[in-house]
Amino acid sequence: MNKIQHYVQGQWTTGKEEGAPIYDAITGEHFTNWAVEGLNIPEVLNYGRTKGGEVLRKMTFQERGNMLKKLALYLTKRKEQFYDLSYRTGATRVDSWIDIEGGFGNLFANASLRKLFPNKPFHVEGDPIDLSRGGRFMAHHIMVPKKGVAVHINAFNFPVWGMLEKCAVNWMAGVPAVVLPAPSSAYLAEAVAREIINSGILPEGALQIINGTVKTVLDTVESQDVVTFTGSAATGRLLKAHPRLIEESVPFTMEADSLNASILGEDAVPGTPEFNLFVKEVRKEMTVKAGQKCTAIRRIIVPENLVEDVQIALAKELDKVTIGDPRLKEVRMGALVSKQQVEAVKSSIADIGKEAEMVYGNLDNIETIGADANKGAFISPVVFRTDNPFQNNVVHEREAFGPVSTIMPYKSMDEAVQLAQMGKGSLVSSIATYDDNIATDYVVNAASHHGRILVINREMAKQSTGHGSPLPYLVHGGPGRAGGGEEMGGMRGIKHYLQRTAIQGTPSTITEITGIYQQNAKYKEAEDHPFKYHWEDIQPGMSLKTHKRTLTDTDIQNFANLTWDHFYAHTDITSLDGSIFEKRTAHGYFIISAAAGLFVYPNKGPVAANYGLDSIRFLRPLYHNDTIYVRLTCKEKVDRDVSSTEHPSGIVKWHVEVFDANFENRPESQKTDKDSPLVAVATILTMVQKKQETFVEMTKAKINECLSKLKADAKPKWGIMTPQHMIEHLEYTYKIASGEIQDFEIATPEKILDKVHASLYNYKKFPQNSQFPQLEKDTLDDLKHQDLETAIEKFKEQRKKYIEFFKENPDAKLKNLVFGELNRYESYLLERKHLNHHFEQFDLL
Repeated sequence: MNKIQHYVQGQWTTGKEEGAPIYDAITGEHFTNWAVEGLNIPEVLNYGRTKGGEVLRKMTFQERGNMLKKLALYLTKRKEQFYDLSYRTGATRVDSWIDIEGGFGNLFANASLRKLFPNKPFHVEGDPIDLSRGGRFMAHHIMVPKKGVAVHINAFNFPVWGMLEKCAVNWMAGVPAVVLPAPSSAYLAEAVAREIINSGILPEGALQIINGTVKTVLDTVESQDVVTFTGSAATGRLLKAHPRLIEESVPFTMEADSLNASILGEDAVPGTPEFNLFVKEVRKEMTVKAGQKCTAIRRIIVPENLVEDVQIALAKELDKVTIGDPRLKEVRMGALVSKQQVEAVKSSIADIGKEAEMVYGNLDNIETIGADANKGAFISPVVFRTDNPFQNNVVHEREAFGPVSTIMPYKSMDEAVQLAQMGKGSLVSSIATYDDNIATDYVVNAASHHGRILVINREMAKQSTGHGSPLPYLVHGGPGRAGGGEEMGGMRGIKHYLQRTAIQGTPSTITEITGIYQQNAKYKEAEDHPFKYHWEDIQPGMSLKTHKRTLTDTDIQNFANLTWDHFYAHTDITSLDGSIFEKRTAHGYFIISAAAGLFVYPNKGPVAANYGLDSIRFLRPLYHNDTIYVRLTCKEKVDRDVSSTEHPSGIVKWHVEVFDANFENRPESQKTDKDSPLVAVATILTMVQKKQETFVEMTKAKINECLSKLKADAKPKWGIMTPQHMIEHLEYTYKIASGEIQDFEIATPEKILDKVHASLYNYKKFPQNSQFPQLEKDTLDDLKHQDLETAIEKFKEQRKKYIEFFKENPDAKLKNLVFGELNRYESYLLERKHLNHHFEQFDLL
C-alpha cells in the first residue's frame, strides 16, 4: 500500500512503518496509509528556523506579499486537481470551494496587506512617544520577525484552508512553517503542498509538511517558535499544558470547536425576511461540510412562542437536502470524513438525546444518491429540541461534530444572551433581526463570550458571507471553550509572529533605525529641490526650507470668497470678543495651501501627482500680516504596485512644518516655555516615479551607433533570426506604427488586452523568444531586400515616416497586433522596448 509523503529538510520522504489506513469517505475504499516513524523532528524544526527563516526574515513585507500573490495565482490555475481529490473527503463542490479556493483567498488577502506595512523586513508600530521636554529623547515600537518556526497542528475538516489561513500569515510575517495536517484528510494537504514546493515560489525551508500525528512534535520547540492548534477543546488543553511550552514560554494559539449559537430576534416572526433568512442560515450551517465546521450552528435560540414555527420551517428546509456522492450535481450534502467520525458523532447524539428530544433525523435509514450508505461515512441531519435549556446542560457542553443542532427557547433578550453564554465561549454567534435596538442589545451584552458576531437582516443578505465563514481580515478565535486564541484578523494576525520591542534614543537615531522621519530629528538638506528626485533617490530626512510669504488681509478675504468659507474669525472682526482669536485669522486650509505654494516645484518631473493628505494639525492661529515659511521633509517611503497605464512609482509621505517667521523677532518677554514658531504640521503624500534604468533611449544617433556594429553574419543571443530578418521585422512594425498597415485583427485576447497594453508602461524587458503573432513558431519570413545594408536603409526610411506621422497627427491612435490601440506616447514606449529587445539580441547595446 502506498503511503502519504512528507516534505522535510528539502526532500519528499515517507515514514518507515507500514502505517495506519486512510479510507475514502464515500466508498469506504482503503487507498493509502499514513506513517511518520523515522522523522527527526528536532532537525526538521531547526531546518525551518535556519534554511527558511533566514531568507524570509530578510525579505521586505512588499516582497513577501508579492510572493504570496504569485503563489495564489499559481495554485488557482491548478485548482481542479484538488477538487477531484477533495471528493474523497466527503466534500461537495461547494464544500471544497470553501476549503480550496477559500485557502487560496487567504493568500490573496494577506498579500494585499503588504500595502499597510513599510517597505522593510520589520514593522514600525504606532505613534512616536516624546520622552523629554526638549524633544531630544524619544521612543517608538518596532516589530521584527521571530527567529523561530510556526508549528501548525491542524484539523481534518479543512485540510487546505486550515493550512493556508495560517501559513499565509506567518509567511507574511517572515516566519517559516511546519504543518501537521490531521491524518484522515492529509492527502489533500499533501497535494497542495506538493504544488507549492514544485512552484519554487517560496524560499526552501519556508514550508515543511508532516502528514500525520507526531506526538513528540512539541518536545523540542523553542521560545522563538509559535504553536497553533485547531481541533477539539480536550486535545487542545492537553497540548497547551505541554511542559516544553511552559518551560520555553512558547506562544500557543488554540482554535477549538465550540457550541456556536444563532439567535432569532423577537421581531423576526414568520413571514418576515429575517425569519426566512434565519432558517436557511441554520440549514446551511448544519449541512455545509456535513456540519464538520468549527463555526457551525450547534444551538438554535428562538423566542419561546416561535419554537414550533422554527422547528417546522427547519424540517422543511432539511427535507430538501439530498445526501450521497458529492460528485453528483443533485447531491447537497456529502459524507463525514470517516466511519470513525460517524461513530464519534453518534456517541455525541446519544449523550444529547438523554436530555433533549430528537425532532428531526433518522440514524438507521439514510437515503443516498449514487453511493452505498453502508460503505460510506454518511449520516442524516439531526435536530434536537429542549424546552428547558437552563436545566439541560448537555446541549451547552457536548458538541456533535456533524449535521446536528438543538432548538431551545428564550423569554427575553437577557435570557437569550445568558443561553448563548452557557456555551462558555464560542468562535461565532449570530442574530437575525431587523431591529437595530435588539441587535445592539445582543451584540454588546454577548460579545464577551464570542470571537465574532454576525447580524443578519434583509438589507445585507445578498452580500453576507454567512455565519460560518471566517474572513482573513477579521479575527478568528474565541474565549473560553473556543480556545482563548486569535488567528487571522488582517494585520493583527501577522503581529502574532512578530516580536514587539520598544526602542529609545534621539529623534535622529530613531529616524535611522525606523526609516521614518521623527519630529526634531536632524534635517538632511537636499542639494536640489526634493521634487526633482526619483523615488529611489529620496531618503527619510531629506529636507527643503522654503522662502517666506506674508499673509495679507486681502489674501484671507479672497480665500473666503473663493471657498465660501465665511466663518466669523476670517470675515467679521467685530465678533472676536470672547473668542480665542485676537484679530482677523487666516483659514487653516489657506495656510496649508499657501505652504504648498511655497514648497511645490512647478516644472514637470518625477512627482506624478498629489496622492492625498494623511494628517493635519493647526497649533495656533495666524493673523493677517503674519509671515510664514515651510520645512518640507521626507517622512517615509511606501512602495506600491502599478498595473494600469502608468509608470512604476512609489508613495512619498512628506512632513510639512509651517513656521511663523516673525517669532524670532518677538521680544523674549512676550515668549513663554510653551511658545513655538511652529504653527501647523501636516503629512502630505505624493506619487513619485521610479527611475527608468532598464532601457537605453533610442535616439537617431543611438540607433545609428547600434546599427553600425551589426554584421551580416552576426549570431543572435537567442532565437533564430538573422540580422537582416531582425531589421526587416523592425521595418514591418514601423509600417504598423505609422498607419501604413492597419488591415489586421488584434491578436491578444480581449480578456487580457488591458493588462498586456498596460505592460508598455513598466520597466520590464520583453521575454526572450517572444513569438510574433503573424509568424508560426520556429519559422521566418522570406527576406525582402537584397542585403543587410539595403534593409537598414529601408528601416531608417520607415522610422522617419513613423516620426513624421505623429508630428502631423499628434492625437492619432493606431492598432498594434499585440498591444491594441496605441497613442503617440505609447508608440514611443513600444519602440523603446522593441528596439532594446532586438539590439540586445544581437549584442549591439
